[in-house]
Amino acid sequence: MILKTYKKRLALLLGSLFILGACTDHTEIESSSASAEGDFPYIGIMQLISHPALDDITDGIIDQLETEGYIDGQTATIDLQNAQGDQSNMQAIAERFISNDAAITVGIATPAAQALASMNSDIPIIMGAITDPLAANLVASMEEPGANVTGVSDQIPLEEQYDLIMKLVPEIESIGFLYSSSEDNSLSSATQAEEIATSLGLKVVTKTVNSANEIPQIAESLVSEVDAIWVPTDNIIATGMSALIEVTDAYQIPVFPSVDTMVEEGGLAAIGLNQYAIGTQTGAVVVDVLEGADPSSYAIQYPSEIEKIINIKTAKNLGITIPDEILEGAIIFE
Repeated sequence: MILKTYKKRLALLLGSLFILGACTDHTEIESSSASAEGDFPYIGIMQLISHPALDDITDGIIDQLETEGYIDGQTATIDLQNAQGDQSNMQAIAERFISNDAAITVGIATPAAQALASMNSDIPIIMGAITDPLAANLVASMEEPGANVTGVSDQIPLEEQYDLIMKLVPEIESIGFLYSSSEDNSLSSATQAEEIATSLGLKVVTKTVNSANEIPQIAESLVSEVDAIWVPTDNIIATGMSALIEVTDAYQIPVFPSVDTMVEEGGLAAIGLNQYAIGTQTGAVVVDVLEGADPSSYAIQYPSEIEKIINIKTAKNLGITIPDEILEGAIIFE
């Protein structure tokens, strides 16, 4: 399993390097395009950017495709591309998939799915890790998507998440929100989270970033105003999670992320998502549509696995004692 994951990560890295080269030579993308072999279906997968959460989703998709008989080079052509968070790369990758007559495409994270949808209304598009497909203008409704886009939402259980925060930091009076101003996912989650936090009597302080490079400076200003920080499923924050934790640890401020990988990187705790499971669920939708399901009437799915995730090392560093009843049944990072 370790070797398998390594090979996939290597393939993703090579794809990333290819795209980085393509930034200066758009022609290279088209001339180097993979193409379907024989009667194999061509499956184009666009990952927005590399960070542990999205990498786990991609691994889950590929593993589920293999489980259901779609193996790259043997029974399918799987063209995995990483856009490195660059809009021009996303457009070039979407063009690549279309020019290769893709049977189906997958957009991992909202901007990737939006890029695919903006250029194609015929080839099925499967969403992976899109919190609010309605707000992102990708579907007409969650029950009846209405066109060629369907998939899996990564909507997090916000009320349960805030219940956990109040139990772990009962003296809390204020909470900081930190997310990217450019991600529809984040704004949608933050809007809902603010309603919940306010109803609990918490003062909310919101800061946004445009890039991961801004995280240390913005975090420095945020930690002086709040007792804890909450972050949604945000790709820029996920990319700069270690930089955020370096600042918050220095000020002894707990961070409550929304996914397992961000807790593993130093967040305190989450009632959140197993990103690999989101990937396998997305892969199952890909197979359903490949085998005849109509995306226009295929209801958007919600995460099948919600987990309680605790980072014991972070808790010790912050001087926070985790009650036994909260540890029970939790996934523990040490």
